[in-house]
Amino acid sequence: MPLDRTDEDLLAAVRASPRAVAAHDKTAWVGLFAEQAAVHDPYGSREHIGRDAIGRFYNVFIAPNSIAFRVDRDLVAGYTVVRDLHIETTMSTGATVTVPMHLRYDLVGTDGGWRIARLAAHWELGVMIARLLRTGPSGLLAGAKLGPQLVAELGVGGAMGMMRALRGVGGSGKRIVGRLFAAAASGDSGGVRVLLDERTVVELPAGNPISVADFADRARGMEWDKMIAAGRTVSVSVRVGAAPGVAFVDFAPGSARIARVTVFLDGNPSGS
Repeated sequence: MPLDRTDEDLLAAVRASPRAVAAHDKTAWVGLFAEQAAVHDPYGSREHIGRDAIGRFYNVFIAPNSIAFRVDRDLVAGYTVVRDLHIETTMSTGATVTVPMHLRYDLVGTDGGWRIARLAAHWELGVMIARLLRTGPSGLLAGAKLGPQLVAELGVGGAMGMMRALRGVGGSGKRIVGRLFAAAASGDSGGVRVLLDERTVVELPAGNPISVADFADRARGMEWDKMIAAGRTVSVSVRVGAAPGVAFVDFAPGSARIARVTVFLDGNPSGS
């Protein structure tokens, strides 16, 4: 029988992840994923598909480290949970780095309960590397250890695939998104239409397709702060009216054109 879907069920499945990470329980963590799940971490790097590959990812990035999740809010829409957070990672060498992040979990019902079908971790690899190096000798040693670990577990191709995360829309994408949101916030519908065309898919809130004209109207007065460029997506912590949320702005391949805007909003902002 199909599962009865509730926000609490989905959140419980997602919140099991940091508990397994904190306990360094590899079996429990990998078991949270569906058989052919995909992990994009960081988003823009080569994905890890299937539990064997996800287990090797765990060996490199989770097993040697202590990781704490500092969650600001969780957002649920359909079968997706989005977490707005910072992650604090303490390496085996003692270097500690805190990185802003947006996590997107797409879940699927299975005979064993809800499982993660896709995890997209939106954070900036370049920012992480810079902060790690600023920690001094312990950071340099952590970086020196990571390279051989990457190759040993993921192979040369996997290590190179990780570096793909250094490419993407970057600062130029952030500037375009900043212009879009500034136009929307000020009620400049013409400015919004310059950046969003008839091909752009807009969902506000997520799962609710609207026209570009409606977006320009509904996003009037919006606020935003944390902005992350990962791969060809810029994710942003936003507030639309009274509701906090996270927006994902996807760019078309090889282009500065915005292809999709998806805004996840807190359905109960007064209870946040």
